[in-house]
Amino acid sequence: MHKPYISLTPEGWPSILLAGSATLVFALLGWAIPAVLGLMVLALLLNFFRDPERFVPHEPDLAVAPADGRVIIVAPATDPMTGEERTRVCIFMNVFNVHVNRACVAGTVSAMRYWEGKFINASFDKASSDNERLAVQIAEKDGSTWTMVQIAGLIARRIIPWAQKGDTVERGQRYGMIKFGSRVDVYLPQGYQPCVTVGTRTAAGQTVIAKRCE
Repeated sequence: MHKPYISLTPEGWPSILLAGSATLVFALLGWAIPAVLGLMVLALLLNFFRDPERFVPHEPDLAVAPADGRVIIVAPATDPMTGEERTRVCIFMNVFNVHVNRACVAGTVSAMRYWEGKFINASFDKASSDNERLAVQIAEKDGSTWTMVQIAGLIARRIIPWAQKGDTVERGQRYGMIKFGSRVDVYLPQGYQPCVTVGTRTAAGQTVIAKRCE
């Protein structure tokens, strides 16, 4: 499993170092405009690859958001891993959001599936079936399964998985990321109800998105 990192993800360091070095060279050469542009790019990269710690709730029978962003869909849909109709919660991430994704619940990674596809705007509903995507299924101890689908978007072109089949994950644990804006869909198992609505802002690993029904 991918070990937690504080502050910045390791995947971001090559881009950050390149942008920082170029900015320094431009500044030493006295090239003001390129130096300013380089500084802006560096700031955007530092913002994009940040990886803050989160306060994960420990109450039983709940699930947390897998991504920072905004809820754009809460509606029934077919789970791509089980074929069942389940409630789907879709969270859209823009380029200014944290892009580290976290497990909704504690359990075991029971299955993973990758689909090649297009790179249309991830805010469109058809992105769930047309875009490049990676589904991760987590099985809880009671047998309930959760499906989290990372979807590449118009700008995002790389899904980075840190979890592998058979890994044990904790609620709120980092399990992957998507570079430069995209979306994560969560399919709730039977017995859970969503706690968010369209427009809700979420923080990965912290915002409660679903609870078990009484």
